[in-house]
Amino acid sequence: MVSLGDAKEIESQIIADNMADDGNTKSSLVENSRVTWEGCSVLLDINDGDRLVFARLSAGATLKIGNKNYSLKHLINCPFGSVFSVETGSEGSYLTRSSPSSLEGKNNAQENNGCESKKDESLSKDNRALVDDNKAQTLTGEDIDAMRREGVTGDDIVEALIANSSTFENKTLFSQEKYRIKKQKKYAPKVILRRPVARSICEAYFKKYPSRIGFLRVDTLSLLLSFANISANSEALVVDMVGGLLTGAVAERMGGTGTGQVCSTYLGKTPYSIEIVRIFNFGNDICKSILKASLQDLMTSSSSTENGSLDQNDNGTGGDDSSNMKGVQGGLLHQNDQTPDGTSQVMRSCNKSVNKAGQKAPKEAIKLWKENGFSSLIVAAPDLDTWSLVKDLLPLLSNSAPFAIYHQFLQPLATCMHNLQLEKMAIGLQISEPWLREYQVLPSRTHPFMQMCAFGGYILSGTKICSSSSI
Repeated sequence: MVSLGDAKEIESQIIADNMADDGNTKSSLVENSRVTWEGCSVLLDINDGDRLVFARLSAGATLKIGNKNYSLKHLINCPFGSVFSVETGSEGSYLTRSSPSSLEGKNNAQENNGCESKKDESLSKDNRALVDDNKAQTLTGEDIDAMRREGVTGDDIVEALIANSSTFENKTLFSQEKYRIKKQKKYAPKVILRRPVARSICEAYFKKYPSRIGFLRVDTLSLLLSFANISANSEALVVDMVGGLLTGAVAERMGGTGTGQVCSTYLGKTPYSIEIVRIFNFGNDICKSILKASLQDLMTSSSSTENGSLDQNDNGTGGDDSSNMKGVQGGLLHQNDQTPDGTSQVMRSCNKSVNKAGQKAPKEAIKLWKENGFSSLIVAAPDLDTWSLVKDLLPLLSNSAPFAIYHQFLQPLATCMHNLQLEKMAIGLQISEPWLREYQVLPSRTHPFMQMCAFGGYILSGTKICSSSSI
């Protein structure tokens, strides 16, 4: 039997535990939420990949589609994966979320139309008799503007264009669908709200600005993480000269504080920019696991470290990314990175947590890394000499630690592999060339893409061993 006093004590303890759980939930809201919030970074997919834009959601943020700017305030507090369309109201054009039921109805209608048209394939339509003289469309631009002023939706405008086209019915099924998609992109654009993760970020950069990430393709990035055995509780050493994409992917795979750390090292006194890490929407836990330390600090002895060699770069690492911010932010990145005055508390906490990513590594962490060594190494430094860099980095690893080195060209990796074999510093050395083929998957039209990049760089992987000379 439980007395009344014991019951009250148990109840108070449960309430205290629930309050603690609520605090932990709020602290990890930015990391685990499936719904957007004010201040988060999102990837906007316009018209099924025609344009990929990173944006930071706020009440004053806008997105330019065509010749008009649309407010992004309607995208706040919406689930990732939502589809938005353009509608016209009393306040002008704006983005509104499309309901799943309406999307399913449109897809079913298109499938039914396709089935009906397939029944009429015996008519053997072709486009040989069609003449493109700009006289097939009877609907003028003034008529379309009038329909927009009356509040007609973009889908209705597309149907009106199809109904007023004198050659639409004479086209083949494929030409009709191509015409419909072309008009829909112009008069009824669609915006998909995507979550920025390692894959989506890498694909967006590779499609638009591949040079900013060293032409690192998404399958190559996946192989790098696999060859280096990145997992929870890893202590990864990263040389990231691709804007922070590699650092963010490693931290995302680890999962946060308590499950490993990421050390982004650099040569000299100025850290390499890891601005892309801000797009991942990492919470405080993951941001605290991303640290920076210069290669000189990691290679110096413990005595010189205690005498203040670590303090030489305090000023250099304090504002780590502000000086290199302009090189990464053009074009594809955030269009609205300025925080408005009416910033919510969630947005402030998000920005505050993001700024903690890439802080200077404490002396205790550097001491542990020197004593135990790193568990893995990943290098993506196309601007540095590969062998000279790897020769200094491998002694920082623990024995039997895997490593993976990416380079756009083969010769630097071949030279590095040859020298590693001569110095007997590693075993299991191999150079891999990733190969990826993208396919278009459509009814009766499944084939490889006509235009795709067949080159994905090279990866040198292996396992560090203890040489006989050091025993």
